[in-house]
Amino acid sequence: MLGEACLAISLVTGDGLTRAMVIAFHKMADSEEAQHWTLLCAVANALQVQLGFPAPAVSISGADGYGLWLSLEVPAPTALIRKFLELLRKAYFPGMDLGPDAAIAPVELPPCLHASSGKWAAFIHPGLGASFADEAGLEMAPPFAGQAALLENLQSISEAQFLHAMNVLEQSHGVPAMVSEPLSKRACAADGLLLKDATLEDIVSYLHSKNIEPTFRHLIRPKP
Repeated sequence: MLGEACLAISLVTGDGLTRAMVIAFHKMADSEEAQHWTLLCAVANALQVQLGFPAPAVSISGADGYGLWLSLEVPAPTALIRKFLELLRKAYFPGMDLGPDAAIAPVELPPCLHASSGKWAAFIHPGLGASFADEAGLEMAPPFAGQAALLENLQSISEAQFLHAMNVLEQSHGVPAMVSEPLSKRACAADGLLLKDATLEDIVSYLHSKNIEPTFRHLIRPKP
């Protein structure tokens, strides 16, 4: 309960129903530095713009990536969730492997301390996501009140929204149109959509609004 260890929990009930899904975006080898964040931002915006979903929750893993959290108002059978996740993958991130048990695998619930990295996994404001592209973890435990504040205004996907999204994906044979151009900062920020980039002033202002005093490490890299 103190979050001093990352405990994996099951999102599936004993009768095979689930109300939540987590899509992991890990840092990819031989790719641009922040490509996993850029992909998450594009997918999250597509889910809202094209499928009509409410804004998802976003987390950092404490190690090398992010999580996109989707919740359902009405529990759904795991077979349907598995089909839904595969349709999403084909439509929006075909180059990324979800794994055969993505719909039922236990997930680590933030905030918690990642044993290998020594950093904290946590839910974050989407506008701060790009700043964690190199190291997706916090040096110190996040305040529980701040974590709750990030989640309290989020909405679950209604049954009608979920069924509509399934119909859209199935009718498009799993390949609905995807926005090819990078989303602008303004487009990401509007109507609750994800902000792909945040300035240092944005980050400091947001942390101060949560009564958090930020600390920053300045890395001096040798010239090539």
